[in-house]
Amino acid sequence: MIGKIFPKISTRGFYDLKTGKSLKNTSYDIYPKTSFEIISQKSEIVIMIHGLRNNKSGALAKYVIAEKRLKYLKYPHDVVGYSYDSNTAGVQYKSTALHALRIGVTIAKKNGRNLSKFIKDLKSKNPSIKIRLMGHSLGAQVILSTIQTLAKNPKNYGIIESVHLFGASIPANSMSPKVHGNAFQKIVNKKIINYYSPYDDVLKAAHDEKWVDSPIGYRGTLGIPCKKYYQKQVKPQNHRFASYAKTIKSFP
Repeated sequence: MIGKIFPKISTRGFYDLKTGKSLKNTSYDIYPKTSFEIISQKSEIVIMIHGLRNNKSGALAKYVIAEKRLKYLKYPHDVVGYSYDSNTAGVQYKSTALHALRIGVTIAKKNGRNLSKFIKDLKSKNPSIKIRLMGHSLGAQVILSTIQTLAKNPKNYGIIESVHLFGASIPANSMSPKVHGNAFQKIVNKKIINYYSPYDDVLKAAHDEKWVDSPIGYRGTLGIPCKKYYQKQVKPQNHRFASYAKTIKSFP
């Protein structure tokens, strides 16, 4: 944290929580702007992307958890939050949860354009900065869509230093070279690490109900992944990021 306010990239209010429709043409907002003047001069940062059912305060809690854990592990660089419209309408009710999840996925996919724009803008200001992405649950979809967007231009190859996934809800075959693995292999410089758990009750339910096509955060990758992909089976108490954070033993 820089100063008293946690630095964050935000697209809150950019998308309709009931339909996923785009409401703004702006790429992203940054808060506070003074912090980003400092961040743009750093040698390395981590961007933490939260999951579904997080309002502004819920998202902030995830950034703080990430920062505390990484500091505990002696990681010396700053954590920046990425806040998006994941608190979709009806997500808390069983009768409307599936629709709300689908809208959440739509919004997460659209955020790939937003986050990729921030990454390119930051790199243009400081070409040597290392950018690591950390995503929990639906945050993995934001990362996947960001990678897909960046992979459209060869100039972006190696632009992201590493990717760290926790309880990821994207499909288990995502890291296959024939699916999205080639894009990850090109855009990520060092490694992609997937912390998965067959004990995750939320991902188990999503898998059993076929809400998500065999999530990679539940049983790990399906098929042969790209060469930079690694996975770790962990045993968090539940699906919450706070539980997954405790399973991180070293970083990056």
